Amino acid sequence: MTPKAVEKFLLSFAGATRSVQWGDDHVFKVGGKMFAVMGPSDNKLRGLSFKAGESSFAILTKQKGIIPAPYLARAHWVQLERMSALSDKELKAYLARAHALVATGLSKKKRAALGITEPAD
Repeated sequence: MTPKAVEKFLLSFAGATRSVQWGDDHVFKVGGKMFAVMGPSDNKLRGLSFKAGESSFAILTKQKGIIPAPYLARAHWVQLERMSALSDKELKAYLARAHALVATGLSKKKRAALGITEPAD
């Protein structure tokens, strides 16, 4: 996926926002909580990190090209060292899950205000 395609996909989730933090990192949040971070891009993706479930974290970090995300590994975040580490279909599924994991932690009232009708399991 191209950086633009990743960004468009991340912003397609209910309540998703993007801010620029830590220099030029694109931080994707739902309800003010991060679910993905994409490094600065100039026609190529320099890095992508996202929240994973506990079992997904264990599986993903055993794959070539995926490492525990610096500073966030204890919260089960992974970092892709290269985009080819996952197929587009797999990446989309994991990013959707990252959004759902973070959205589930929001209050029912906040989810409703963001248009998130059902918490993901």
